Amino acid sequence: MKHGRLSAALIVTAVLATSGHHPARADAPAVVVSVLPVHSLVAGVMDGVGSPRLLLDGGASPHAYSLKPSEARQLANARVVVWVGEALEAFLERPLAALAGKARIVEAQGIPGVVNLPVREGGVWDGHADEPKGHGSHGTGDTHGHAAHRSADGHLWLDPANAKVIVRAVATALAAADAANAVRYRANATAMAARIDELNARLRSKLAPLAGKPYIVFHDAYQYMERRYGLTPAGAVTVSPGRSPGAKRLIELRTRIRSAGAACVFIEPQFEPRIARTVIEGTGARLGTLDPLGAGLAPGKDAYFTLMEKLAENLAACLAPRG
Repeated sequence: MKHGRLSAALIVTAVLATSGHHPARADAPAVVVSVLPVHSLVAGVMDGVGSPRLLLDGGASPHAYSLKPSEARQLANARVVVWVGEALEAFLERPLAALAGKARIVEAQGIPGVVNLPVREGGVWDGHADEPKGHGSHGTGDTHGHAAHRSADGHLWLDPANAKVIVRAVATALAAADAANAVRYRANATAMAARIDELNARLRSKLAPLAGKPYIVFHDAYQYMERRYGLTPAGAVTVSPGRSPGAKRLIELRTRIRSAGAACVFIEPQFEPRIARTVIEGTGARLGTLDPLGAGLAPGKDAYFTLMEKLAENLAACLAPRG
């Protein structure tokens, strides 16, 4: 285990062990969350008690981010920090160790019960969403260790089952850190879990007609959603966000679009869409937009639900048969 990072279970143990030195108080502890979708889940747990601080808004990519001095101060003053983990926010590893030594850190990747899927190799996939081409764990939820976490896909909130596990773990950690509001945290977590169940049912109904309809994404960020709802991704424009694909990859992708009959190539608001437009030239594929981070969404307890609904709506808008 790295210095400065604890699993949710260890957070509870550590906080309970020191609770005698921190008397209960009615005001909420300072809580910092890395990305908007997870921030929304935490905001739901804290509803009526306080508001967590958000490090990155939805328009910023955690794959290439530099911490600002004001954000470093937020980490230094936090009592609880919630992040996904090194697979998504490598830029936070050293700052958390150096600046958040006094904080209780919840790493979503390390929460027992959270499913971690391996990053798929290459940018063209022949299997369906339930047969990922990759290495390591195929999503049993038992991916352990530094190397395994770094090689996992960090967009784990896109499976509502993972979101429910995160909500429960955050409620437990907050209740331990802030005993005066423990009952409220747990009640909020129960309400959030019920909302997530309802969301899951809506998404399943909306996405069921899209099974078997191939598409290309900008980067491999959606496999948690794809596996949950039986979608059919055929590849990704770029293997590594921020790195432009070469001429060989563009030719390979055009070939894949034609061979798979992919109707859509989805861009993301966090990245330059020019490359995707180049990919679809001469293929007949349409451009759509998918946003796993929530660019333009107002932070808060409803943002996660809006993000997931928008993903489903945009998939359906581009992939559904047209008259």
